[in-house]
Amino acid sequence: MTTTFVMEAMAAANAQLRWKRMEKHKEDDDEDSSSGVSDSDVLLQDGYERSETRPILSVQRRGSLNIFEITERVEMGQMASMFFNKVGVNLFYFCIIIYLYGDLAIYAAAVPVSLMQVTCSITGNHSCGVGDGTKYNDTDKCWGPIRRIDAYRLYLAAFTLLLGPFTFFNVQKTKYLQIMTSLMRWIAFVIMIILALIRIGKGEGEGHPPLAQLSGIRNLFGVCVYSFMCQHSLPSLITPISKKQHVNKLVLLDYILILGFYSLLSFTAIYCFRNETLMDMYTLNFTNCDIINVAFIRYFLGLFPVFTISTNFPIIAVTLRNNWKTLFHREGGTYPWVVDRIVFPAITLIPPVLVAVCTHDLESLVGITGAYAGNGIQYIIPAFLAYCSRKDTQLVFGSGTVNKHLSPFRHTFWIWFVLFWGLSCFVFVTANIILSETKL
Repeated sequence: MTTTFVMEAMAAANAQLRWKRMEKHKEDDDEDSSSGVSDSDVLLQDGYERSETRPILSVQRRGSLNIFEITERVEMGQMASMFFNKVGVNLFYFCIIIYLYGDLAIYAAAVPVSLMQVTCSITGNHSCGVGDGTKYNDTDKCWGPIRRIDAYRLYLAAFTLLLGPFTFFNVQKTKYLQIMTSLMRWIAFVIMIILALIRIGKGEGEGHPPLAQLSGIRNLFGVCVYSFMCQHSLPSLITPISKKQHVNKLVLLDYILILGFYSLLSFTAIYCFRNETLMDMYTLNFTNCDIINVAFIRYFLGLFPVFTISTNFPIIAVTLRNNWKTLFHREGGTYPWVVDRIVFPAITLIPPVLVAVCTHDLESLVGITGAYAGNGIQYIIPAFLAYCSRKDTQLVFGSGTVNKHLSPFRHTFWIWFVLFWGLSCFVFVTANIILSETKL
């Protein structure tokens, strides 16, 4: 539902940008006609200048290109600037920044946790003892006098020193790096599903999940939001599609495939492993020799988060840094070198690392990030974008104009329903956290 809201806002933004260009072309034409140039000069210019401007207007008159066609990538930040007031824009960037901070904190904790679990083993076998069902404490020994928590912090320090400096520079040309990361993800997911199915098929599955467990609802909302949220990436995904008349069906099919894949991964997990032995980092459950006796696969799955997350951390850090710059940017102003190159990267890098130092509870980090900042990106912001873009479209183009990418959930009721749902999730998760902490 909210995905269609974002696509509708993208179409409205494209229409407004296209309309502004049309108006500018008309003003330029009027200036040319009212200037002191001769008629022959104007005719000579028709072969060049008007060939660049007139087709836009004439195509629109013929109706072959709808003004609401999504041909230009308009990011959510730009849409917020077009449709929201100043307070709304600031709240938008605040929500994005909090979400990116949560992302970085999760990444900063996930890599050291994986390295600690793979390399620390009381049995002395670096891989086989990780997923054997034994629950280790942070104070347990890792190597000699080094405790597990000490190893975690050493890995966190190394991770920060190796990848943190990228925050102070720009990360470009990551196409092939992202392709390799996606390929590794698919290979890891398929391996885990196959191994879990084989274990269940042999009758070795240890999972006996209860019908329901209310204590898990707190993280359910956050994890679901975190898993299905793609609204902030839609401009990059939808714009390149050449034929968009069936884009809603394509997105629906995509969500169904994702749901099926997540369901397969989740259900094989809960029936393959006991609930009390399931690790926050699911790949670590497959580093036990009883699951797979091929050392390469054990190490690949155990260290899989290290490879994939390490490639994404600099990209997200640079994105967060740029959002900070955009939030405080003033028209025509520039930042001093110290602020631009030192302060913004520092406030980007330090908070998530401090969070990772304080906790490595990935389940809680994912649940809180998704339930709060993710809630805003997936529910609240798309609903307001749809509402405000409709109002702006009516003001600019008139009440009779129809957006060809208007959401199937076009009634205002659905906007209020999404807002109510987002608020309910926020209140429920907050109340559940407070009650859980009170019991402790």
